[in-house]
Amino acid sequence: MQVSEIMSKSVVSVSMDDTLKVVKDIFEKASFHHLLVVESNKLCGVISDRDLLKAISHNLGTASETTKDIATLNKRAHQIISRQLITLPPTAGVYDAISLFNNHKISCIPIVNEAGKPVGLLSWRDIFKTIENRKNNKTN
Repeated sequence: MQVSEIMSKSVVSVSMDDTLKVVKDIFEKASFHHLLVVESNKLCGVISDRDLLKAISHNLGTASETTKDIATLNKRAHQIISRQLITLPPTAGVYDAISLFNNHKISCIPIVNEAGKPVGLLSWRDIFKTIENRKNNKTN
């Protein structure tokens, strides 16, 4: 099975100069945990919701919030992205993805075409859902 069959095809991305406020707003409205950072249609990095939480003040939205805390939202995406990209092409096999998950501390794999343009995102949850769906279809 190829990763293109089970990856999330709706890719949400930000640019290198988008603020962390933009990133935060996207995460608050979405049900996913990773954003791709793209410039000129080419993948530059990944931001996880954990990366964001580490980069902004924990006092945001609390009674002790200060202007300094609010200013953390003015940082730019390029300041917190993971640049060590581990990607796969859409034609890669699911076992290739499993190997990457097992050998690297990652929770998603951007799927990119030959030009480096993101065409999908694969998480370990996508793999688990596929395994569960196949099991359930066999028992029905």
